[in-house]
Amino acid sequence: MGAQNGKDLLIKVDMTGDGQFETLAGLRATRISFNAESVDVTSLESQGGWRELLAGAGVRSASITGSGIFRDETTDERARQLFFDGITPDFQMVIPDFGIVEGAFQVTALEYIGSHNGEATYELSLASGGALTFTAV
Repeated sequence: MGAQNGKDLLIKVDMTGDGQFETLAGLRATRISFNAESVDVTSLESQGGWRELLAGAGVRSASITGSGIFRDETTDERARQLFFDGITPDFQMVIPDFGIVEGAFQVTALEYIGSHNGEATYELSLASGGALTFTAV
C-alpha cells in the first residue's frame, strides 16, 4: 500500500438503522486502534523459560477517535443523540486502499472546544460493542 491522503480515512455512522451510512462531517483527524488482551499460560515446563500465550483467548476491542468542526446539522445531531441515548449503532471506518471495518460502537466521549479567536471544534471517542467485520477493497 502506497502513501494515502489522510482526509480519505472516514468515520461513517448508520443514520437510521437501515444500513445507510453517512460520513461524520467536519472531521479533520481520525484514528482507529485495535487491541487484544493476552492470556499468559506460561509454566515451569515452558520451553526455554519463554512466555506462552493462549491462542484465541482474551478480549479483542477497537476504539475510534476523531476531531474536527461540526459542518452538517444532521450528523452533528446524530452524534449528540447517540451519546445521550448510550446506544451502539453500526459505524464504518473507511481505511483507504485497505478496507472497511464495520460494527457496533458506542460514543464514549463527546467534547466541545472553543477559543476566543478561533472556530468551535469537537472530539469524539467510540468503543466497539460487539464483533467487527473487515471487508478488503
